[in-house]
Amino acid sequence: MSKYTVDQIRNIVLVGHGAAGKTSLADQMLFYGGVSKRVGSVDDGTSMLDTDQEAKEHHFSIAASVCHFEHHGFRVNVVDTPGYPDFVGQVISAICAAETAIVVINASSGIELNTRRTFDLAGKAHLARIIVLNKLDRDNVDFAALVGQIQETFGRPCIPLNVPNATGSGFNSVVTTLNRGATNGTHASVDADQWGAALMDAIVETDEAMMECYLDGQEIPAPKILAGIHNAIAAGTLVPILCTCAKSGIGVPELMDAIADFGLEPGELVRHAQSASGEDHTVTPTSEAPFVAQVFKTKIDPYVSKLSFIRILSGKLTKDTVVRDARSGRGVKIHQLLDVQGGQIEQVDEAHAGDLVAVAKIDDFQVGDTLFSSQDSSDWSLPSLEFPTPIIGLAVEPRTRDDQPKIATALHRIEEEDPTFRIVRDPQTHEMVMQGMSDLHLKIVQERMKSRDKVDVVTHEPKVAYRETCHGTAEGSYRHKKQSGGSGQFGEVHMRIHPVPSGIDPVDFVTKDRFEHLREYRHHPEFNFIFVDCVSGGTVPNQFIPAVEKGVLEKMEQGILAGYPIQDVAVELFYGKHHPVDSNEAAFRIAARQCLRQMFMAARPGLLEPIVHLEVTIPADYVGAVSGDLSSRRGRMEGMDSLAGGLTLMKSRVPLSEISSYARVLSGMTGGQGSFTIQFSHYEQLPPHEQQKIVADSHVKHDDE
Repeated sequence: MSKYTVDQIRNIVLVGHGAAGKTSLADQMLFYGGVSKRVGSVDDGTSMLDTDQEAKEHHFSIAASVCHFEHHGFRVNVVDTPGYPDFVGQVISAICAAETAIVVINASSGIELNTRRTFDLAGKAHLARIIVLNKLDRDNVDFAALVGQIQETFGRPCIPLNVPNATGSGFNSVVTTLNRGATNGTHASVDADQWGAALMDAIVETDEAMMECYLDGQEIPAPKILAGIHNAIAAGTLVPILCTCAKSGIGVPELMDAIADFGLEPGELVRHAQSASGEDHTVTPTSEAPFVAQVFKTKIDPYVSKLSFIRILSGKLTKDTVVRDARSGRGVKIHQLLDVQGGQIEQVDEAHAGDLVAVAKIDDFQVGDTLFSSQDSSDWSLPSLEFPTPIIGLAVEPRTRDDQPKIATALHRIEEEDPTFRIVRDPQTHEMVMQGMSDLHLKIVQERMKSRDKVDVVTHEPKVAYRETCHGTAEGSYRHKKQSGGSGQFGEVHMRIHPVPSGIDPVDFVTKDRFEHLREYRHHPEFNFIFVDCVSGGTVPNQFIPAVEKGVLEKMEQGILAGYPIQDVAVELFYGKHHPVDSNEAAFRIAARQCLRQMFMAARPGLLEPIVHLEVTIPADYVGAVSGDLSSRRGRMEGMDSLAGGLTLMKSRVPLSEISSYARVLSGMTGGQGSFTIQFSHYEQLPPHEQQKIVADSHVKHDDE
């Protein structure tokens, strides 16, 4: 991989909405680049990029894929990404491996949800952007209206660099907009000349000398114009639009020329690392600089174990080199370097700044890790990658006893590959819950577990993690006495229970005015529970007071009303009795549990439900329908913001129990154009009629039943 210098490398990432034709474009470029002898097809499962069994069966990408080709003396590394929002984590990590984003738009569908999202993601990462209008052979394409929509959404810098000679079945070539009069004498239905002036304005904007020549009417040499296009793309004053048909290959050679001529070199995108003290460091993209790299993808391959895909930002990497992982601080020896071409791998001896390379059988590496030379003692690292929080959960369990020992390993593998997938064990419901971005995301996970790991699972909606509390004050006592020959058990406690406002500082709540005989207290922030010791006269010996607190905590974790943990209460121990022989910790712990149950049921108990902060992004036309639906789910609107491209951001707070299937509902209401995020907000009193249902279905059993 050392035959190319840094300035001869182009790293691109293909992004856009699903079914825009990104993978088909990559297959065409591999064909024109001489990598494959026939054009791969997504539809018939022969694509060089869709190597996963699930991708072949569904006919769309579910993970980022890496390939490369040579064109005009340049090595072009391509990272093809999934188009559906369900797999956006793959896009986020892939973007950090490239300098140029190719945003592919389905010309017959226009700008879709993930088009906007990926365009913005590339912009935030400071990548150069090139828009590709694909599928211009479709009959329902209005080229002028589509360009107008793009400029309205993404800005005036979006200007066609070429146009189709026709749309629909007549599309068989592209016409450049650089040459005035390019369409003269042709049968083009789209006038290329109308874009010439706007294109030249964008080109000369970054070069004062060129602008003076242009304004004076002087002819600018072609090499300067090409250099000007490159500079304008790098500066963001130009986002060129190119036209293609990936199915037939029309416009693909011109796209490859544009990538080679105008795509950013690895050194043109400045990357910064930061030390633990906040000091900024610029990464120098040369082979002579110290080694710095970042892991942008991991894959569990059944033949070569774990593959970690690395973007080398500076320096060089050779096999059998020891590198240091900034996250763990550990040194790791690289035994193999692999050049990846879709599903094929080839061993190489070294890789340099600008290269994309894979390493095998390194379990320590995670997506986003910064790697250094083992001799480099710096404490700085590249910015961490920010992934969206998984919002859809399914409780999962093995279908058969044979699947039991394999399920944890299979789920852990998927967690390593996918930064937007998580496995959590709910301490309240004792369920294993897998969390992902959507129902489709979790469906693909289950298919992968079955095909790759031979693990079959059953799923169901996870239980909602309610909490219990009380709204009044009550007093109670309980004597635990047991005699069965020899020493027995004896413990008696007298306690009071008080509601504690959520968020209050314990210092402000536990005062002498409220607890006259206060000795000490302990706060348990997980449940906002305060245990208050007000014992006087030694009626409960000091050595047994921790046992009383332990018994209370045990019962709180178990729940009383419906089997959910209790929170926002204070329990005051103020009196008790003991026996010099029969009293022990077990007796006082049991007495405390039973006393708490009595008091709690007398203190106006109730259930609390989790409330989430919900942000929904939708086209403005759907605001009424979505708002009405949220109201029916007991949601409270908190505001709306207008976004570019005719989108609206709606903010609300909604009970978690009401949006377990919201992804499906929102997709149905908006035709797949809506997206949302949720974040836990707080617990809130459950309405009485809802509480009655949950309590009736709980069937809680207590110690004395």
